[in-house]
Amino acid sequence: MSGNGAGGIGLGVGAAGFVEAHGLYSDEQRAAAAEVEAKIAEAGLRTVRVILVDQHGIPRTKHLSADAAISAMRNGSDFSGAIYSLDTGNCVFPPAFAQGGGFGIDEFTGFPDISIVPDPTTFRILPWADRTGWMLCDVYFSNGKPLPLDGRAVLRGQLARLAERGYRCFSGLEVEFYVTRYVDEGRIALEGTGQPGPAPEVDVVERGYQFLSDLRLDGATHILEPLRDGLWDVGLPPRSIEDEWGPGQFEFTFGPMEGLHAADAMILFRSTMKAVCNRMGMLASFMCWPKLPNFFPSGWHLHQSLVDAGGANAFVDDREVLSPVGLQWVAGLLDHAKAMTVFGDPTINAYHRFRPYSFAPDRIGWAVDNRGALIRIQGGPGDSSTHVENRMSEPAANPYLWLAANIAAGLDGMERNATPPPIVIGDPYAEEAELLPQSLGEAADELDGSALYRSAFGDALVDYIVMMKRAEVARHAAVGGDEEARDDWEMREYFEIY
Repeated sequence: MSGNGAGGIGLGVGAAGFVEAHGLYSDEQRAAAAEVEAKIAEAGLRTVRVILVDQHGIPRTKHLSADAAISAMRNGSDFSGAIYSLDTGNCVFPPAFAQGGGFGIDEFTGFPDISIVPDPTTFRILPWADRTGWMLCDVYFSNGKPLPLDGRAVLRGQLARLAERGYRCFSGLEVEFYVTRYVDEGRIALEGTGQPGPAPEVDVVERGYQFLSDLRLDGATHILEPLRDGLWDVGLPPRSIEDEWGPGQFEFTFGPMEGLHAADAMILFRSTMKAVCNRMGMLASFMCWPKLPNFFPSGWHLHQSLVDAGGANAFVDDREVLSPVGLQWVAGLLDHAKAMTVFGDPTINAYHRFRPYSFAPDRIGWAVDNRGALIRIQGGPGDSSTHVENRMSEPAANPYLWLAANIAAGLDGMERNATPPPIVIGDPYAEEAELLPQSLGEAADELDGSALYRSAFGDALVDYIVMMKRAEVARHAAVGGDEEARDDWEMREYFEIY
């Protein structure tokens, strides 16, 4: 199978030799590209989905032919840069056609195309789609420069900074979400308006409120077994599956994964859940708190640890609950908790869960094995599995930006040799501590004023996120004070897209 068309003209995919000309593949990726080409031929694939993960953490895609996908691993592929001008409601939030795209990046003037380059190390064959492959992509301008808004690039940058200090980051995913069943098909955007249509009418797939109930989990096997098998078949077997508080609410967990792989896995997980559910006439939603009767909020608890150059867990201490490096890391997370909130909780909906006794944090503090604390330490003296759990985020967070935000904060704590405040011994909701931002607007303001994230991520990305989130807040505010109308806005805005 070759990537060339008749007469040597080629397939018209990307720019000839784009990947090699700009040195975009590592040795590992070059070797993987050859393996992927062979797998595409062996499996007789007819389609490969190339995936760009946008600023919201939402997969955007082109379906390429097998030959075009192989060509894209050499030449890249054009993709509309207009997606970066869209908020979660698919509304254009910056001034259209303004210089710099309206957010100060010259290459974005005029809604240009960008270049996406498949990462062959992420290749999968999708078991639920006919002769179809799947690859995540990195994003570049036509001049070969990395896109400053690309979350994968941002995370790579923070992992490189960590590696310079001799550490690798491992993350474990613990994610809650809902599975619902459509009642009707009235969920298509209103024709020609650019605005979401009525919130979808859905029903729950199981009832009752029995946490970790064997009976309820067994009763959901017709849903969970296809979800489990879908994950196994794409090489992402879940470590555990649990029944949560709400009707149709489940939690999947995965073991520790290194660096970029953890964020990639979050995208593959959410995509798999949505695709498999869709084929069963259901909808998997990672919206934090759907406005449906008796629903509870869902969270994404990010477990993290560092491994040093010798392969040891850098957070373990023989006598204390955390090593000095672990304490510095926690101090950094706490010191920058307000500014990082917009990365962990990027929707208006998420802030409803920041309330006392909700099993979600509402203030800044840390504790050992306490589910009410923002930062929960699991493990202890001499325990090789000791790690830090950040309980702030919602399951809709962009995983690349969220992991990068944690690493940047932790690194800052290490560089400053920072010390965390006294550990919480009792009730974390009764502590006199600073509250987390109570709204998306407040979180955007905190990010706007963050010297750390402007230094670590660049002014372009910070200004962009702040502009986008303030536009989202303004659209929500325009709904007015009617609670039912606000709830309906949140369902239309987030329920299906996430």
